[in-house]
Amino acid sequence: MDLTRFFAEVDAQPWADLRHAYGSAADVPGHLRALAGESEEAASEAISELYGSILHQGSVYGATARAVPCLARLAGAGYRTEDLLVLLGGIAEGGADDGDSDEAACRAAVVGQLPLILATVDAEDPGLRRAAVWAAAMTGAADRVLPVLRLRGRTETDPLVRAELLGATAHLDPPGAAAEATGAIGADEPGEVRIAALLACVDGGLPWGPAHHGAMLSLLPANVLVEGRLDLERNEPLQYVVEALLLRDTAADRDAAYTLLDAALRSAVPEAREEATWAAETACLLSRSAPERLAGAVEALIADPAAVPEAYALLAKLGARSEPAVPVLARLAAGEGDPADRALEVLVAVAPDRAAPLLARDLGRRPRALGAACGLLNGGTAGTSLPYDPALLDAIRTRLGAEDLGADETIRLALLLGAWGSRASAALPELRSALPGSPRAVPKALAAICPPEHREATAELLTAAARTGPVDGRLAAATAVRELTGDTGPLLVAVADRLAPGGPAVREAARLAAELGPAALGLVPALRSALSDSEGARNSPQLDADVEIASALWRITGDPEEAVPVLAGVLAAAEPTWLRRTLGRAARAAGRIGDAARPLVPALEGLLADRVQIPSVLLALRTIAPESLDGPRTAELLLGAAEQDDDAVTALEALVALGPAALTADHHRRLTALAERDLRVRASGVEPGIAPADERLREQAREAARRLT
Repeated sequence: MDLTRFFAEVDAQPWADLRHAYGSAADVPGHLRALAGESEEAASEAISELYGSILHQGSVYGATARAVPCLARLAGAGYRTEDLLVLLGGIAEGGADDGDSDEAACRAAVVGQLPLILATVDAEDPGLRRAAVWAAAMTGAADRVLPVLRLRGRTETDPLVRAELLGATAHLDPPGAAAEATGAIGADEPGEVRIAALLACVDGGLPWGPAHHGAMLSLLPANVLVEGRLDLERNEPLQYVVEALLLRDTAADRDAAYTLLDAALRSAVPEAREEATWAAETACLLSRSAPERLAGAVEALIADPAAVPEAYALLAKLGARSEPAVPVLARLAAGEGDPADRALEVLVAVAPDRAAPLLARDLGRRPRALGAACGLLNGGTAGTSLPYDPALLDAIRTRLGAEDLGADETIRLALLLGAWGSRASAALPELRSALPGSPRAVPKALAAICPPEHREATAELLTAAARTGPVDGRLAAATAVRELTGDTGPLLVAVADRLAPGGPAVREAARLAAELGPAALGLVPALRSALSDSEGARNSPQLDADVEIASALWRITGDPEEAVPVLAGVLAAAEPTWLRRTLGRAARAAGRIGDAARPLVPALEGLLADRVQIPSVLLALRTIAPESLDGPRTAELLLGAAEQDDDAVTALEALVALGPAALTADHHRRLTALAERDLRVRASGVEPGIAPADERLREQAREAARRLT
């Protein structure tokens, strides 16, 4: 390879005008030179930089497609060939088959290098063969690739290359690969091949039978068998199999998944149990029946107390179903340091009544357990996890007076006290003393626990905080005064103070002004002044604040003349891809205005192209222009959004507003299925909150089905 000529051709490309993940691609030629240089360290760094720029977390760009021929020529000349084949495979994987996008251009560019890639399938070095097999499969060009791979498979002897061949054929031809893989799951084959064959059987949709079950169990722990694979999506084989079976959503496949998990959780091999525990956690996030189906294995998980910490996350997800583990957890939670804190955190989820006395015993050194107790770690409503406990109340009172009390701990203690309400009234003196150190969290708790005979004195304290306390706590203090006494004076003053244009609390202040309604008429000039400059570029906080200001102006004055143009400006300025939440808030605000928001209908209808916006937009149109909606078509859109968890809560709310007449018999069936199916609807988000959120959504779906019958 004539490097001088090659790099002259590279330098002739308009790299500075091309883009990658970090902007201009002017740095790409330098990385290409490093790949062909003598420094191994520089070449390795260049590979890393290219993964970060032209293939950033699986995303590809305009510069990526232009770089593909250069990468292929270097690979063909023997420069970092294996690494570059893997990079080309990743680029193809991040591409697309159709269209005129960067993704399509990248996939096509790698397909254009198939002669080089396929020629390397027969390379002498097994690592090169593996890289070539994987890269070829990622192009998706089954007609050109499969004959070569199958021909290679007849003579290949290296276990890892054979595994890669099975994975590649499964990617390109799942049914065909499953037929080939069935004969490769037997005990006479290497483990790497057997596990690849089992995964190919799953990908091909084959029923999971006794032979598959036995082979999978015999291969555990299986993660080590795929460590050399390039397919990172299947680097946890047991978890992958369980997830695939559950997603089939049939009774037979669920039985197969849970029978496999139960047996794996009872394994005598610790590493196998560890893999099974992770797979069981995944099942809990996917399947509503998982806690019940997995409960039988809890006793096996706790048979070795030393291994129990490895199962903490699963035991917490199983909740009350982990009851057999309570004695072990309580014993571990009675220990010292972080290990005891972790055990107590799980005990809060499994047996909160047993957890409360243990938390009281050493409250200051149990931050994880306290976080779980006040609901911050499980996605639930703050303060609902732990029941009222007199000993814990005494411990909280003592802790609130401690010199080493931090702001975060104060917030958590306030949340827990607030959830207990009047039962925690004995802590009123300590909580009042904690107000200066946590001016945002403590006022709400004070209002919640304050008994009638102390309301006047507490209101005086909060009124002073609303007037002269820390600025970021004045709205909270004034809101608490209103809750205690009904006096809105301090809140009106605090809201006015926080409506400074561009201020950090404009959105919150405007929301509170809206709650006051006509009583906040004097705030209208300040609300107008707090609107952002519609002539310049506006960020998300500014647009969100404008939505709240528009809502406040409407609820205070009852006149849509100012609110509707503000919302129109937000709908025009917000970028749908990045500001979906803002657009949803604007749509809901328009819906609250009703018929007077008709000028916004075209803008709202334009948002229906984004499926995430469908629920909030249709809910708004239901009140603004109901005649514009076709009932069955609207119900179809809303059900589709709910089933895909695209703002499912709003979708169900809009379905109920639409009324039973709009639903067909099939719609009723799907709504019932949404409530009663095994697969969770809510399957994304912060992990500890997924299952609780899905259970709340399930109850909402059940209620919607009842109301729409």
